[in-house]
Amino acid sequence: MLPAILVVTALALAGCATRTPTITDLSGDGDTSPTQAQSEEATEETPSPDSEVRTPVVEGTVPAPEFPTGLDWINVDAPLTMEALRGKVVLLDFWTYGCINCIHMLPVLAQLEDKYPDELVIIGVHSAKFANEGQTENIRQIVQRYGIRHPVINDDQFAVWQLYRANAWPSYALIDPRGHFYAMDTGEIPFELLDRVVGEMVAFFDSTGELDRSPLELDPEGSGDPATPLRFPGKVLADEAGGRLFIADSNHHRIVIADLTTYEVLDVVGAGRAGLEDGDFETARFNTPQGMALDGDTLYVADTNNHAIRAVDLSTQTVTTIAGTGMRGDLFTSGGAPIPDAPTAVDLRSPWDVELGEDGLLYIAMAGTHQIWALDLEADQLEVVVGDGREALLNYTLLLSELAQPSGLYYADGLLYFADSESSSIRVADFTTGVVRTLAGPLENTLFDFGDVDGPVGVSRIQHPLDVVGTPEGPLYIVDTYNNKVKRVNPATSQTTSVFGLGETGGFRDGDSGTAQFDEPGGLDYADGRLYVADTNNHAIRVIDLAAGEVSTVAFPNPEALRIEEDVLVVGGNQTADPDVVLPEQTVAASAGQIVLALTLPEGFTINSLIDSFVTFSSDGDHILFNEDDLTSVVDETTIRVPVELTAGEDTLYADLTLYYCRYGEEGICLIDTEVFEVPLDIQPGAAGDEVVIEHAVELPEL
Repeated sequence: MLPAILVVTALALAGCATRTPTITDLSGDGDTSPTQAQSEEATEETPSPDSEVRTPVVEGTVPAPEFPTGLDWINVDAPLTMEALRGKVVLLDFWTYGCINCIHMLPVLAQLEDKYPDELVIIGVHSAKFANEGQTENIRQIVQRYGIRHPVINDDQFAVWQLYRANAWPSYALIDPRGHFYAMDTGEIPFELLDRVVGEMVAFFDSTGELDRSPLELDPEGSGDPATPLRFPGKVLADEAGGRLFIADSNHHRIVIADLTTYEVLDVVGAGRAGLEDGDFETARFNTPQGMALDGDTLYVADTNNHAIRAVDLSTQTVTTIAGTGMRGDLFTSGGAPIPDAPTAVDLRSPWDVELGEDGLLYIAMAGTHQIWALDLEADQLEVVVGDGREALLNYTLLLSELAQPSGLYYADGLLYFADSESSSIRVADFTTGVVRTLAGPLENTLFDFGDVDGPVGVSRIQHPLDVVGTPEGPLYIVDTYNNKVKRVNPATSQTTSVFGLGETGGFRDGDSGTAQFDEPGGLDYADGRLYVADTNNHAIRVIDLAAGEVSTVAFPNPEALRIEEDVLVVGGNQTADPDVVLPEQTVAASAGQIVLALTLPEGFTINSLIDSFVTFSSDGDHILFNEDDLTSVVDETTIRVPVELTAGEDTLYADLTLYYCRYGEEGICLIDTEVFEVPLDIQPGAAGDEVVIEHAVELPEL
């Protein structure tokens, strides 16, 4: 008999949103059509180290419902079935990608996957809160951004959610190797407890001979994508006085410093690999940095996944941790008095942005506790200044108001504006009157009232905004992230107006307000009549000239300064991909020669300078010899020449091309062309010619 396994019941930290659907019978066949879920406001549960435990609600007697058909699956090449997963411990993670509690659990799940690589199968059931989160392409992007390795289902109609009676993000269902539903729980569950549950289940079914350790075949999303100069940039800071542009290159775990006018890369802060390490610019490490604030020669950084605040000394080129321990805090902190511990001894919880105020205060958007904190830089003390830690949209006094995952800050004249992402609102903490009020979005206390509607506060609707910035002329601008728009908010009238972006589906296009497109922009700043936008899913920084009403894209004149050598794919040995184009055999001389790649682009198109196009070479034999650095070559012109040493014999050259090309202007569009060329070679001493020529005319897809 399977030993009793204990599951924590009260582990959902403050802000675990609930959604109550119409429930189907657990023993149903999985084909029940979904019904519209009824939303409820967020609830709060506060755990303690000695939280009570209970035996699971079901002790492995009810067959787990089969997955409904017709769902989109990510990270696998075909849908999985419960029947085929017999012999595995299966853990279903019900999540939605904007939820900070769900984000907090991803490292825990990764730790479980590392410990039980062949015994445990985790399946992410993505049941979207926001409309934008329900689009499969957006989930594919987030799977890459968050580094999720396990299979993920797009459960946008809540079909799987209803079958398993989920009622909060995140929720977890455990299925044993016999295919029986075993237990379910909600909230941020510590690794140690999940490890205990999974470990006992693995041991038991291993002893009965029912455990299947054959590896699950995965097809990781984006595994074949090329490296890009930026990777999901989260925030941007424009330094008008210093003529610099600071970019949080979030998924490259670094800060990029560029010239504000020419966009030349001036410096890079960080080694480009995740970690928490102080030191000089080349050795310091960040983990998904987001918001930044500049004070003289010091750049403050919200190092989000390190749960820390870092200080970058631009004069000495060093990085120092000034708050946080590197560990995620488990409990929110009440306000009203400074925290007695030193800032570097306090566990923070997903700081998403920082902003300088007055009197040496650095405000911190503490997304993970639904509060705004302040770090007194002179006194070296932390204090909660806005929010009681409950996740909600409730305006009251500063410390008794309730926020919902604040993610972007802007301070001016005693007013701290913040993008309150999970309540889909723009709010302001007024330090002169001591109250919080809403400027855009709903006025009622709900976390499920969102949309894309211009108008006054209470009428206007936005969707998961991540940043806000002010201008000397008065208006605020916001990135309405899940609507893929930039909007203007009048702080005097609380009127919201769409200004750039087409809404709904994300895209990438420069142009005027009627044509420009963004894809989940996460950061925004202003300098000298221009807005600078971190266009996160486009891996780009966009520039909005407010006077001209035009959107353009930053192109770095020296993109090689952003290359991370460890990320460059070097291919050797035999070609394994099937060729798309087989060229006639070429006879060339056994000598030092070159490969010539000659491209013809459609009329009006040029190679995209924002992203590296590249070609990788390999061969069947050993008669084609490259310098190691030339196995992968950047394609920045329509004709490139790659040196090669050719020795006598027959061989086959393979060239794997990934080409990004764009047409700019009002009808602008960017496309990708991928081709694998096979070139048979007869290499002879004394033969005429030493060039292997690959000619390719790029054809436009049907648009």
